[in-house]
Amino acid sequence: MMEKQEADILYCLYYEPFINQRVLSEMSGHSLGVVNRAVKRLIQNSYLDGHMQLTEKARAEFRSKRPENAIILAAGFGMRMVPINQEVPKALLEVNGEKLIDRLIGQLHEVGIRDITVVVGFMRDSFAYLTHKYGAYDKSSACGVTLVYNEEYAVKNNISSLNLVTGRLSNTYIVPCDLWCDRNPFRRRELYSWYMVNDMVEDASDVRANRRQELIRIPGRTGGNGMSGICYLTKEHSAVVRSRIKAFADDPDYDGKFWEEALYQDGRMIVRARVVHATDVVEVNTYEQLRELDCDSGQLKSDALDTIAGVLNCGTNDITDIEVLKKGMTNRSFLFTCRGQKYIMRIPGEGTDRLVNRRQEAEVYQAVSGQGLCDSPVFMDPENGYKITRFLSHARTCDTGQVQDLQACMGKLREFHGKNLQVGHTFDLFGQIEFYERLWDGGQSAYKDYADTKEKVFRLRAFIDAQEKQWCLTHIDAVCDNFLFYRNGDGPEELQLADWEYAGMQDPHLDIAMFAVYAFSSKREVDQLIKIYFQGPCGDAVRVKIYCYVAASGLLWSNWCEYKRMLGVEFGEYSKRQYRFAKDFCRYAAAGIKQLEETVPPHP
Repeated sequence: MMEKQEADILYCLYYEPFINQRVLSEMSGHSLGVVNRAVKRLIQNSYLDGHMQLTEKARAEFRSKRPENAIILAAGFGMRMVPINQEVPKALLEVNGEKLIDRLIGQLHEVGIRDITVVVGFMRDSFAYLTHKYGAYDKSSACGVTLVYNEEYAVKNNISSLNLVTGRLSNTYIVPCDLWCDRNPFRRRELYSWYMVNDMVEDASDVRANRRQELIRIPGRTGGNGMSGICYLTKEHSAVVRSRIKAFADDPDYDGKFWEEALYQDGRMIVRARVVHATDVVEVNTYEQLRELDCDSGQLKSDALDTIAGVLNCGTNDITDIEVLKKGMTNRSFLFTCRGQKYIMRIPGEGTDRLVNRRQEAEVYQAVSGQGLCDSPVFMDPENGYKITRFLSHARTCDTGQVQDLQACMGKLREFHGKNLQVGHTFDLFGQIEFYERLWDGGQSAYKDYADTKEKVFRLRAFIDAQEKQWCLTHIDAVCDNFLFYRNGDGPEELQLADWEYAGMQDPHLDIAMFAVYAFSSKREVDQLIKIYFQGPCGDAVRVKIYCYVAASGLLWSNWCEYKRMLGVEFGEYSKRQYRFAKDFCRYAAAGIKQLEETVPPHP
């Protein structure tokens, strides 16, 4: 197998006639000693003749490794582009008036690559123009753009995208869609497989190019070469990657991983490094990166940022250090700094306007203001749901594996429920189950036994209605991630309850059930949670009522997930487990109700 240095020298000689070894050294970037050894081996292996001309063997090598096609991965949300990509996939962001994906396709065309496959997902219809602009793929001419839809884009990473098109892997470029390449990174001829990294050290990178131009996996956050994501695979390595991607696609452990996992073997990539300057290939993955690359981009305009500027009386350029937070199930939120103070901006997610009444949410915040339950928002728009809150430094969420955290969270719920706060609207648990179902607009549940499960859940309603209840403001979304532990200076750890979007008048015991279903609690863990909340045993009827609430809550959030699925937003295992709660706790509740009925003494 030809060494990388030999291939680099041969590549130079393909385009430029030989002058001397020193010129070859300058052209290839290799030392004079490396060039001398490489030239000697190329002559020995019959790739160069005595006049330093390429032989037919060398030209055949170029023909066999010549690039044939490209795959562009463009299915993802591009969540880190919030707040500017609610309506634009990141591949369609414009830099200097040119869409990222159009520039990549244009650069592929410059080197003769006309067979291009684009794997799409989020806002897939936005990419339809590509087949009109560049032509749909024509097999006879191996020319045009093919769009392939990844329906799992919301719940899996790009291994699932590449798995859909492994049959197209040959002498192939694999390209992420979020790159701005100042210089064309593609070439008409290649001699070996490579993965592109840059010469900048990045803590987030777990790969480093060594002196032999091998890509070695390193411990996280120890500083590796920045990964551009562009890769060239020859047919030999395409066969290896194809096999591994197919295996990974069937393994749930790889759902959240990147396709580059298929390149690693024994701690290093099976392909060589191609190192470029950091400015040659720039990843446009965040608002800040786009602003740095093109400060005049029209897509930097955002009504969310305009809102922040108006509320905080600043310019949009004063809004810095934008960092997207972990994607919420209802909203998209980002952290930002303004004049030294950190804040969080909430932007409602897809279809949220049909799920949450923002005026009622504003009423809830008014009711809890000053109660020591949470900080009041700096700003909230009851029309569009935009909300600005101050950022709690060093905050953490509840660890459900720690009894102390469970005790603190249940204590916070008792404190909240004990205030007996009142608002003007009710959270109708069973009404909401049916409301979410109606939002399917005639669509069918993914679960074949949905009708039977729903019937069993609704049978529990009579028992719930027959129980005595306190009726007060209830959080409804009292899940472990909404309990925030934080410190003010050197003081003791404090606790807040966040995200009051669904709150309304209800039986406060419903909050215990909501905590349990989000934490994926077993029946034993639900019983433990009940005991912690009540600081000891509670009556059997109350415990069974909470089982009923767990079953109903599972179906509620399962229906909510099914509505989001129909909008193209998947929650995968979370959705399935909510549905499982509905089924399992229906049985536990029904058994408990039966036992209660059997222990009630007969009327005289």
